[in-house]
Parts: sequence; C-alpha cells; structure tokens
Amino acid sequence: MQNSITRCSWAGNDPLYIKYHDEEWGKPVYDDKILFEFLILEGAQAGLSWITILRRRENYRKAFADFEVNKVAAFTEKDVERLMNDEGIIRNRLKVNGAITNAKLFLEIQKEFGSFSKYMWSFVPGGKPIQNHIEKMSDVPPRTELSDQISKDMKKRGFKFFGTTICYAHMQATGMVNDHLLNCCAR
Repeated sequence: MQNSITRCSWAGNDPLYIKYHDEEWGKPVYDDKILFEFLILEGAQAGLSWITILRRRENYRKAFADFEVNKVAAFTEKDVERLMNDEGIIRNRLKVNGAITNAKLFLEIQKEFGSFSKYMWSFVPGGKPIQNHIEKMSDVPPRTELSDQISKDMKKRGFKFFGTTICYAHMQATGMVNDHLLNCCAR
C-alpha cells in the first residue's frame, strides 16, 4: 500500500524518513520549542545526511535537555564534555558549542521579538508559507534569496552553523516554504 502513494523521492522507503516526510516536513511550525529543536538538528546536520540526524533525534532530545532553550543556553564546559562523550549525537566540538551559542542568541531574539517564531516568520511575505510548485526534486533549490537574507541576519547576530543552505533546509522543515512535489501525498 505504501508504494501506491506518491511522495517526494527523498523520503525513500525508510519508515522513519517516510513518517518525517508525511507528518512534519513542510508543515508550518510556529512553536518556539520545535523551531529551536530544528535549529539544533539542522546545525548538527551540516555536512551530513538528514537521515543520520533523524536516526539520532531521540538521543539529541536527551542530550540537549529535551530542547529546552533556557537549559541549553545555560550549558557549561562540563556539559560540553558530557556531549563530546555522548555516542548518540554527532560529537563535533564546533557544532556542540554552536548549539549552546545559538540557544543564547535564540533567547535574545525571543526577548527582542516576543518569540523566535515571530522573528522567523516576519521574513516571509504576509507571514504565510511560500507554496513552491515543484514538479521534480531537481527543481528544489538549495538556497533562495530569502534564505540568504535570513541567514545573513542570523549570522550578523552571531548564530553558528546557519548558512543559507542550512537556513533553507530549516525553512523547508518548519513549513516556511512548501517544497513537496505537486503530486505528493503530503502537500
């Protein structure tokens, strides 16, 4: 039955990937906790495949205090060492330190804008998801002018591991942009 359903080809046949594709990817997210989770996960994914991170998601949840931004922002050098010894996550010191830095900056944005969600969605015209008309996966861009703009603003604020390509992946994951194929069941 699963095979008779049309999905974006990247979902493949891994049940975890299919569930993520069908239930999360491209669905608009306005909840700061989930936006923070994706910020951490997308940063960890830099240079790796998304399925690598998706398979470690529960480990990240445990390692990063259930993605409670206040707790992550308060992580100390002792926490960094704990994370560097955690085989369940990507043990890259730059990424671990970047996640903690990003948590602190996330809190600053919440203070300035009222929520991280308001900040992110303020970049999107009308605050509504951008509906791209994707006929084949090769039509999906790795970045856009909008991801360039958001990434540039976030980098100026000091965010780590949030270049334009990672930013665009974050936009896709959190439904700021809908890049599902036009004939995809999750569109």
